[in-house]
Amino acid sequence: MALMALSPLSVHAATQLQGAGATFPAPLYQRWIAEFSKANPGIQINYQGVGSGAGIKQFTDGLVTFGASDAAMTDAQIQKVKQGVVLIPATAGSIVLAYNLPGVETLKLSREAYVGIFLGKITKWSDPAITKTNEGVKIPDLNITVCTRSDSSGTNFVFTGHLSAVSSDFKSQVGQGTSVTWPAGVAGQGNDGVTALIKQTQGAIGYVEYGYAKNNKLPFAQLQNKAGEFVAATPESGAATLNTTQFPANILRAWPSDPDAKDAYPIATFTWLLLYKTYSDKDKLEALKKFVTYGLTEGQKLSNDLGYIPMPAEVVQKCEAALNSVQ
Repeated sequence: MALMALSPLSVHAATQLQGAGATFPAPLYQRWIAEFSKANPGIQINYQGVGSGAGIKQFTDGLVTFGASDAAMTDAQIQKVKQGVVLIPATAGSIVLAYNLPGVETLKLSREAYVGIFLGKITKWSDPAITKTNEGVKIPDLNITVCTRSDSSGTNFVFTGHLSAVSSDFKSQVGQGTSVTWPAGVAGQGNDGVTALIKQTQGAIGYVEYGYAKNNKLPFAQLQNKAGEFVAATPESGAATLNTTQFPANILRAWPSDPDAKDAYPIATFTWLLLYKTYSDKDKLEALKKFVTYGLTEGQKLSNDLGYIPMPAEVVQKCEAALNSVQ
């Protein structure tokens, strides 16, 4: 019996989208890709969590279909992209201070304490700045090992932005940036690298996205907010922070560096997808818009399970309008 000829549709190559950037949202983006691909087998998406700085560079150099960054992009960076840029806040999450202290399941850190730790001025867990807010907790007399990021990172940018907002000493001595020179500690690559350092080092403390701490069963501190309350990172306390964010009229780019709501966790942020304003490949454009639309709608339902904060409905509406401007 003669073999039937394959139809042109059967051999049509899948549309391939390549993304790179922030490690902060990477677990959620990977889950979006897995779920989206089941319903859209003709679209193949690959996302590499290489850090926000590397993601912005690959996006600027035209090496990817889309980028991702917790630091969004500056006006100067946007001007370097000839196709134009549309910033889409795609998800959000809290940055927690995860720690490794045997026997310590709950820990409260004042602003004085956590700023002092990351300035390298508080070097022992038995320091009075820590023990005075943890009465009744048996805190071991261990040296503090500060764990930071080695790569250019949007998590760095958000965390140092918060520390600069609450401490003039930190602002003058270290400052805000995707890469900074930390006064103390050891460094790891990506949120996963910092998480691994904390897990393997007694006395360690470091800043990671909430989901990384949650999924690795690492305890994290309650932090004192601007209102003086000690607040744990939860979807609710993170949402209270995001609700204080005011976006400018012309671009979806803003950070709530030090929210003043009583129930707000002090360090939460949006994280951005970086899209070109124009695409020459119409198949890729159609596939990309379909994927981003999925992420902004059905994909938000996966946020809580992975430790992210579902986007406020009014922000999603603004994102959908921005996505419509991509041609």
